[in-house]
Amino acid sequence: MAARVSAGRRGQAYQNHIPNQQQMYVYGNVVPKPVYEEPVRHAPRPRRRKKVSAQVKQNRRQAMGMSRAYVVFLTFAAVLMLVVCVNYVQLRSELTSRSKNITALQEKLVALNEENTTKYNSIMDAVNLEEVREKALDELGMVYASDSQVIEYDNPTGDYIKQYDQIPEEGVLANSADVEN
Repeated sequence: MAARVSAGRRGQAYQNHIPNQQQMYVYGNVVPKPVYEEPVRHAPRPRRRKKVSAQVKQNRRQAMGMSRAYVVFLTFAAVLMLVVCVNYVQLRSELTSRSKNITALQEKLVALNEENTTKYNSIMDAVNLEEVREKALDELGMVYASDSQVIEYDNPTGDYIKQYDQIPEEGVLANSADVEN
């Protein structure tokens, strides 16, 4: 079903009526504003209040109130939580200070290792082993050990030897009483 509506002098408008849908075609340069209808709003229904007995009201008041035991429990829980939080903050602070101390000690260790290496290298450079050999042989009269003075033994697989007894006499090169001045 279509209806013809005039839209003024400059054009014609055709309007098709379809339930819940409105279409409008306008020919020309004059466009009429569509008419909007606001939906009807229904007022909210008033809620009916049920009558509440006195016993129910008294039970509700008791449920909303706090007994002394509950207040003491909540106070104890709050104080305990405060103590735990303060202890946690102190432990974190101590951990942070120890971490800083460890870092400082590690830096000091690195510096001491560098200093030790530098001093060792300078001492090793200062000592000429050829001079020491010449001084020992020429000035002090030292000689190299002969084959009869050298005693060989099997080295255990470990890095060190534990001595639990005296070295036998045939293994000793010289006693202090045998040394001539």
